[in-house]
Amino acid sequence: MFDVLVYLYENYFRPDACPDADTLARKLSAAGFEGEEINDALSWLSGLASVTQTTIPMVYGDRASFRVFADLEYERLGSESIGFLCFLDSAGVLSPVLREIVVERALATDETPVPLDKLKIIVLMVLWSQGEEPDALILEELLEDGDAPAIH
Repeated sequence: MFDVLVYLYENYFRPDACPDADTLARKLSAAGFEGEEINDALSWLSGLASVTQTTIPMVYGDRASFRVFADLEYERLGSESIGFLCFLDSAGVLSPVLREIVVERALATDETPVPLDKLKIIVLMVLWSQGEEPDALILEELLEDGDAPAIH
């Protein structure tokens, strides 16, 4: 599923540039993705659209507020992913609303705990769905595959 999401990010400038679900599924199949992987990704994206439309915008005047994760969230997300979410929050990359959407979409995966590389894709897709492009340094961090950078 995550490979399909990365493919969509790389090939469609924004979500409304994507064709309808049936056409997109055919294009993804032609690109070499498996049917189950396509269905999982399209279902996940449908959930993203749904949660984005039903999330009530929250106004936080104080960016010093913090999020306390429930035991179930901590178990499902893992300390590495929660630490990364805290980093993005403190860096101002995610608003409290977007953070909650990321948490909800991470919990919608079958991963326990959610690996950091997959959480980064989720963050990227949530930003993409909102038409927000992270700055170059954050984008590089989100697209990093976890391998140590080469020293030249």
